[in-house]
Amino acid sequence: MSLDSQPIKLDEPSIDLKTEFLDLLEDQQQAGEGYIDPTLPRRDFSAYLHKLSEMSLAQNLPSGSVPVTNYWMVRPDRTILGVSKLRHHLTPSLEKHGGHIAYFIRPSQRRQGYGDLLLTLTLQQARARGINPVRITCDTDNIGSARIIEKNGGVLSGQMVYPGTGTQISQYWIALS
Repeated sequence: MSLDSQPIKLDEPSIDLKTEFLDLLEDQQQAGEGYIDPTLPRRDFSAYLHKLSEMSLAQNLPSGSVPVTNYWMVRPDRTILGVSKLRHHLTPSLEKHGGHIAYFIRPSQRRQGYGDLLLTLTLQQARARGINPVRITCDTDNIGSARIIEKNGGVLSGQMVYPGTGTQISQYWIALS
């Protein structure tokens, strides 16, 4: 896949990209955001990668958790543009809030089409795993994310107020062909 004729790929996390991932965490911190908890990757990157691998293989999952595979969207210059998480199945709670896919574009790279590309690439991974349809949710006031989801075939199926925060959540289904 490419955007602006640069080949961009979706990779599973790797020790080879440690510096680039820590740079993404710094970008996130400077923007005052906390999508990814930086504690473990900064303290022990190998342990962080091991934890992500275990999550993908459904090993040592916390109670109530589901297997999840993490992906990093990487540009040829090795910049990690974004991160996505693909949950292999849903719990009733995840069907309401969270869904199969969560994604994050580093703050300094937003509004360039990367969110759409990241979701498209992650949906390809869902299709390869036989996940269909795909549930995805976003905060209702996150118009950019809603547009990305709808551009990728998302059909609004409901809205709810998330009890933990009082945030209005929009719920979508994406049917994969």
